[in-house]
Amino acid sequence: MTFKLNLTRLLTAAMLAGTYFISPTQSIAQEVVRQDDDIKQMVNQISAKNLEDLVRKMVSFGTRHTLSTTTSKKEGVGAAREWVKSEFEKYAQASNGRMKVEMDKFVVKADGRRIPADVEMANVVAILPGTDPNDDRVIIVGGHLDSRATDVMDAKSKAPGANDDASGVAMVMEMARVMASKKFPTTLMFVAFQGEEQGLYGSKHLAERAKKEGWNLIAMQNNDIVGNSYSAETGLHDNTRVRIFSEGTPASETEAEARMRKTLGAENDSPSRNLARYMEMVGEKYVDQIDVVLVHRTDRFLRGGDHTPFNQQGYTAVRMSEMNEDFDHQHQDVRKEDGKQYGDLPEFMDFEYLRKNTGVNLATMASLAWAPAAPEKVGVITSNLTNKTDLKWEAPSKGQKPAGYYVLMRETSSPNWEKKFFVKDTKATLPFSKDNYFFAVQSVDAEGHASLPVLPVPVR
Repeated sequence: MTFKLNLTRLLTAAMLAGTYFISPTQSIAQEVVRQDDDIKQMVNQISAKNLEDLVRKMVSFGTRHTLSTTTSKKEGVGAAREWVKSEFEKYAQASNGRMKVEMDKFVVKADGRRIPADVEMANVVAILPGTDPNDDRVIIVGGHLDSRATDVMDAKSKAPGANDDASGVAMVMEMARVMASKKFPTTLMFVAFQGEEQGLYGSKHLAERAKKEGWNLIAMQNNDIVGNSYSAETGLHDNTRVRIFSEGTPASETEAEARMRKTLGAENDSPSRNLARYMEMVGEKYVDQIDVVLVHRTDRFLRGGDHTPFNQQGYTAVRMSEMNEDFDHQHQDVRKEDGKQYGDLPEFMDFEYLRKNTGVNLATMASLAWAPAAPEKVGVITSNLTNKTDLKWEAPSKGQKPAGYYVLMRETSSPNWEKKFFVKDTKATLPFSKDNYFFAVQSVDAEGHASLPVLPVPVR
């Protein structure tokens, strides 16, 4: 367990006993980490060996290119999909019939680019339904099953795709195995997407389905290229840092939302960015020797990921990716040149690093799933000229009743939350000016599981 002298993530068990105020002149505070035993136990059950076995099995299918064979039982994307489905079904046995597994098939029409003819694709999905009939929240964790060689249209050559993205799918599968026996009020979905390399087709299909069916999807955690800790160009070896990418201005922002964002100065406070902050706080709380680095961009240059279609539909979604990428072993034909091995092979991965990254995702998903729903109608009262801040909100209308609320605060120039106050009421008056700080409110249960933060809007 790591202790930090860091004002940014101050958390004390005493907060749950009453209101806590921190002096604005206090420069150093020691964090007291309060861990949930069940979450810590699940994180400890994640196995680097299991992750490696899963990756090597996916590599054994030769290629998992979206346009590869679906009739062979030994190679191609069809065989890989069926195997993932069968593994999910094994994990489901621990859920006493609660976890459901489906092959969500859909047809993508020829687009004249990366889809030369109509093709049937499928996402493999394991669903662990929530136990609270009054809680309709959904959380998705995903990675993409398909792989590619140098030529994105080459559906026949060997394309092992060990790190891109068997690493992400292995993570999702290991999380499903560990979490299947647990009960959460919130529905959890574990997804192996198809069609990412050809144009994010699997995630686009599921995001559109979620919108059409009206899912209350509160978070989507995308994991793509998460198992390598070496940078070939710079020679860096680093398995202690991982990146979380998140959008700033929401892709689906309306004109009214844009006006409110400008009023608040909230360019750095999209729901997705606050999910990234949440992953940093929770992940580092439960996983030793990991530093979650927040990258304030939607994704890397010239690249994309399966979180993007969810952002485009208005959902909160982020991408995890390794800190240092090895491009000699990514999007490369398997070959040797001048004695150097190229290709996305498992021997170039770091499975202990993948284990830690899996832990960050699991801790985030479990903490959110056990937390109460977020507070509603969060507002900052602006009717009076005052150097204090008056906040008010309503309790969540569905699901469990919160034990209280965290009010988060940071200076406007700070990227991360710096202070936290616990209150039991649905209002708070703080001795800090609303003009000088950002605030947000989280619902919290008696065990300290907190919802995603909600920024207040001006009210009179």
